[in-house]
Amino acid sequence: MSQHLQDLVARLRASRGDYDDVEVKSAAGGLPQSLTSTLSALANHPGGGTIILGLDEATGFRPVRLSDPQALKQGLAHKARSFSPPVQLTISDAEVDGAPVIVARVHECDPSAKPCRVTASGTAYLRGYDGDFPLSDLEEQAFLAARKPPLFDRRVVAGATREDLDGDLVAAFLRSVRERDSHGLGRFTDDAELLRRAGVTAPDGTPTVAGLLALGAHPQEWFPRFVIQASAEPLPSDPEESRARNQMTITGAIPRMLEEALAWARRTFDTSVVSAPDGTVRDQPSYPYIAFREIIANALLHRDLDHWSAGMAVEVRLRSDRLIVSNPGGLYGITVERLGRDAVTSARNARLVAICQHARTPDAGARVVEALASGIPIVAGALADAGLPPARYLDAAIRFTVVLQQPTAPVARPGNRLNDTELRVYDALAAGPHSVADLKQELKLSAANIRKALRELRSRGLVEQLGGRGQPTVYQNVAE
Repeated sequence: MSQHLQDLVARLRASRGDYDDVEVKSAAGGLPQSLTSTLSALANHPGGGTIILGLDEATGFRPVRLSDPQALKQGLAHKARSFSPPVQLTISDAEVDGAPVIVARVHECDPSAKPCRVTASGTAYLRGYDGDFPLSDLEEQAFLAARKPPLFDRRVVAGATREDLDGDLVAAFLRSVRERDSHGLGRFTDDAELLRRAGVTAPDGTPTVAGLLALGAHPQEWFPRFVIQASAEPLPSDPEESRARNQMTITGAIPRMLEEALAWARRTFDTSVVSAPDGTVRDQPSYPYIAFREIIANALLHRDLDHWSAGMAVEVRLRSDRLIVSNPGGLYGITVERLGRDAVTSARNARLVAICQHARTPDAGARVVEALASGIPIVAGALADAGLPPARYLDAAIRFTVVLQQPTAPVARPGNRLNDTELRVYDALAAGPHSVADLKQELKLSAANIRKALRELRSRGLVEQLGGRGQPTVYQNVAE
């Protein structure tokens, strides 16, 4: 096994399942139908992705016997031609734990041809942190918009006036510019001229999109979904009918939204009492506030501002074991692999970022953003100090998601700790439906032992029964 594949399998076994750019299938019973959506999604995914055939996720990514590897490879190549444009694959043989597997590298579709669609249905798919999903008509427009440089933050907002800017935020902005950039933008003594040259307003004084979002009194008058939609999973003690707790829609200009998001986190995150080495005792939130702040600031500043995303909010979901922050619009000018590694700044909304470098939160007077590529390292350092796993950054081309997780014990998969008989029956069923008599003949086991194994496999949701009540009874593995 190559070192790259070895590392990849080790990551999969240590994680909760597939990664956003990796899909694993046992394929013992042939090429799974679910690969149709996966091929489209990975072709649309930034950087493409990898499919591994011959590993069973339910039993800890254990190798399974592939009855006809050559037919699987031919089937993959044939299926790849059923897309518009065709999916480009590099297929190779490999081994995991001494057993053969098939590795297919799915190459990213050329951006000028995205989205990659299933030819028969016209449906295009994207990867998410929780699986593949079909694109809506609006989301498909995002791929067309991505072919041009994003300049949406520079547009003038028709109907808005200088009076629609927040006086306190504007005063703090002007003060910061003149203090920190006195020989550049700050040398313009006339406030109106400075705001115009900063891109807050147009020459006639009408606010721009960037100006309203950063310094507006109530930007949601024009952009109703430029909000943060936050909610937390109900607690075990909450009433059964509770669907969410601390659900909140956060509005206002970016500096005010940032402060309110932090206030929501302080009300919502669980805290624990910890002792420091010097003997002091303090409350520690389930996720560091500074990391949450950086993630929210990035989501607000780098979300897409085109018409296709006008109805989408920045979403914050707190679950029992993870915190998920998602915004419309993928990464721009940088890849996930380079986040936090290179001192590279890249802004989808360059004018908005430039204004927010001098914007200040109204209560604390804190900066909104530095634009020094320091946000991701700050998140990484804060998570490490808190003893939490690194953040997961998922770029789905038109949506960017950050997932923070709590430390977890090894995942209890349905196939963990199966005994030898159960594994033999499970593997035999991977090739297709079998009756008890078929299994008895193939495995040379007693009918009683086979039925016992089948009961255990069914109780774990790994095997299903077909037929019965006067019809022949057979068993098969639950479809991938």
